[in-house]
Amino acid sequence: MIESLTFILLGLILLYFGGEGLVRGSSALALRLGLTPLVVGLTVVAFGTSAPELVVSMKAALDGEGAIAIGNVLGSNSLNIGLILGLTALICPLTVQLQILRMDAPLMVVVTMIGGWMLHDLHLSRLEGGLLVAGLVAYVIFTVMYAKRVRQSPAVVEEYAEALPTPKGSVGRDVVFMLGGLGLLVVGSRFMVDGAVSLARLYGISEAVIGLTIVAAGTSMPELVTCVVAALKKEPDIALGNIIGSNIFNILGILGGASLLRPLHGTGIQMTDIYIGIAFAIVLVPILRTGQKLMRWEGALLLAAYVGYMVWLWPKE
Repeated sequence: MIESLTFILLGLILLYFGGEGLVRGSSALALRLGLTPLVVGLTVVAFGTSAPELVVSMKAALDGEGAIAIGNVLGSNSLNIGLILGLTALICPLTVQLQILRMDAPLMVVVTMIGGWMLHDLHLSRLEGGLLVAGLVAYVIFTVMYAKRVRQSPAVVEEYAEALPTPKGSVGRDVVFMLGGLGLLVVGSRFMVDGAVSLARLYGISEAVIGLTIVAAGTSMPELVTCVVAALKKEPDIALGNIIGSNIFNILGILGGASLLRPLHGTGIQMTDIYIGIAFAIVLVPILRTGQKLMRWEGALLLAAYVGYMVWLWPKE
């Protein structure tokens, strides 16, 4: 047990610092290439914080641990909204000003439902993975074009500009951060997956539940840090943009990419887990479409719902 927990803890540390290095290097490089801070924040940073989920799910897929790969994505998406967004709203009520987020929220629901439909047989083929990855490419192109074409409020643009560090040093330094981050992610994913599988077998817990809980929580740490910092700085659009972008990327990029490597079999995953993820996504739509605030009491409800889901999930084993 101690060995398994040590592996998981070491994996968490490596995944966190690997994700930080990757986001720092890639965002700085993107700014050097001429992308605006708004575009970088909505794409590079949002996707970069999901890098731990990506590497862990791909490692699990290659090892034939499809339940961990799928559970990691489903668990991370529910955790992103229920725990992270709920906690963020408790710190600072969130008002969305960024127009594109009002469009991305319904898209997140659609993508989540498509992912759920593909998982109705608890199997993802390479063909389905290819379709998901193609959807990610289309989403990135749309986001970049729309963000460049539609004028956003100066306050929002400034919010994203202040959140991104000014590139310093050389391009080589950015590349070192990116490659170093990727290296830590690869090593961290090995420790995380091996420790999670070992712990599951030791206590007779299904790999699906481990993926939905421990692995999902560990790989979502970059999103948690990003959103809490944004809330403390009263930068709601960054927090929401990170969560929505990450959830879309998790399904299109991570499920798609992992199943391209090897078809996924989600033995132990329940349809209830999928429905809960869809329900969390749907909750955000009326809030963001109307421009109303995500108040503290609503954040408390999201948090309570997630805690209830965790309580329900574990005893069934």
